[in-house]
Amino acid sequence: MQRFLADDAATSAFGQELAAMLRPGDIVSLKGELGSGKSALARATIRALAGDPELEIPSPTFALVQPYETPSGPVLHSDLYRLGDAAEADELGLLDTEDGMVFVEWAERARHVDDAATVIITLAIPPGGEGRDLTLQRR
Repeated sequence: MQRFLADDAATSAFGQELAAMLRPGDIVSLKGELGSGKSALARATIRALAGDPELEIPSPTFALVQPYETPSGPVLHSDLYRLGDAAEADELGLLDTEDGMVFVEWAERARHVDDAATVIITLAIPPGGEGRDLTLQRR
């Protein structure tokens, strides 16, 4: 699936769509350069899963993982950008959430996590810098 997200409203709307298509056990790998909207899409989707458009969702960049309880099950939001070694990802429990969903930014820093992803979303900044190009692949 390919989609153009024109602005924050389009990203939020797609987050709601994505929430409806995810299943327990899904691991979503969010790919793209810095500033491409990975965190914004994860936030929009987690808010949709939680049924709370105002839910505070801090960046997991420094904590590496942020957990959430939602009516759809437990959700983990992780950012592996600062990971020192791929083996450190094992301590985060990202592959242990069978009844919930996991969102992983920079999963390619831990190849085994990236390989386990069931949904791969790539966000790209188009020429001119307005909006985002999104590609979604389900494995």
